[in-house]
Amino acid sequence: MGFPSILYAVCMPHTEIITIRPDDDRYPELLKRIADPPAQLYCLGNITLLNSFCVGVVGTRKASDYGRQATADIAGQLAQNGVTIVSGLATGIDSVAHRAALDAKGNTIAVFGTGLADDDIFPVDNVRLAHEIVAAGGLLISEYEEGVHGQPWTFPMRNRIISGLSRGIVVVEADKKSGSLITAKAALDQDRDVFAVPGSIYWPRSVGSNWLIQQGARPVLCAADILESYKMRQIPLPEAALSTSDPVQESILALLRQNGPTHLDTLASQTGFDTPRTMAAIAMLELFSAIQHMGGGIYKTTQ
Repeated sequence: MGFPSILYAVCMPHTEIITIRPDDDRYPELLKRIADPPAQLYCLGNITLLNSFCVGVVGTRKASDYGRQATADIAGQLAQNGVTIVSGLATGIDSVAHRAALDAKGNTIAVFGTGLADDDIFPVDNVRLAHEIVAAGGLLISEYEEGVHGQPWTFPMRNRIISGLSRGIVVVEADKKSGSLITAKAALDQDRDVFAVPGSIYWPRSVGSNWLIQQGARPVLCAADILESYKMRQIPLPEAALSTSDPVQESILALLRQNGPTHLDTLASQTGFDTPRTMAAIAMLELFSAIQHMGGGIYKTTQ
């Protein structure tokens, strides 16, 4: 496998990949019920997580600052409340979700579209994150044996496992052709809940998540929305609060207070930040009701 043996000897009871098939009592019950369950699961780490209460968190690989912050808050607070965070170890939203669970001292499962060997992992930048997940008591799983590298079809296939393990799926940011929408469709086919974090109507990577809400997905503003839907809120969660430590948000608020209602193009040019960063900051400010869209791309402050 290539993981440091000393690290495993200290942190994990299992150092070898375990194969679990549907006739094994350890095979996850939820996953067994889907139309096309994997014929085998290759597992490395804490296999008891396979039958824990799981929620999948997925989204774009090209996450905005808004998407990253929303993912970190939601996944971290879910993990603090005993929810196992399931995602696909991709760059962007997936990696932030896994990291948030680790930072919260919670549990996370990474579902691979490759084999579990270091040389198989894609993206290669996440080999270290995979090590950290196992060392922290998390779990890596795949239906592919060691030596299988990622192919265009293996990653969409693994998405049915992410949803199949989970009671519900949270889509944070997704464009109209995002693989996250494949996960959401799989979740619907498997009779799972689908949640989505709303985003700016001007941000292309919010098109998919906003569309899901239009189609009936439950809008999510914080982890409490998910926990309360399952009646499993266990510890007090902080109320969502606007953090104006973000320089783009601070600039936007200052301009709106000084100039009154302003078009987003003007905000983008006057803040000095690029349009995607400005739009992400606007979406975050809207989420916390600090600003309001008046129509036609014109915003005003509510404070």
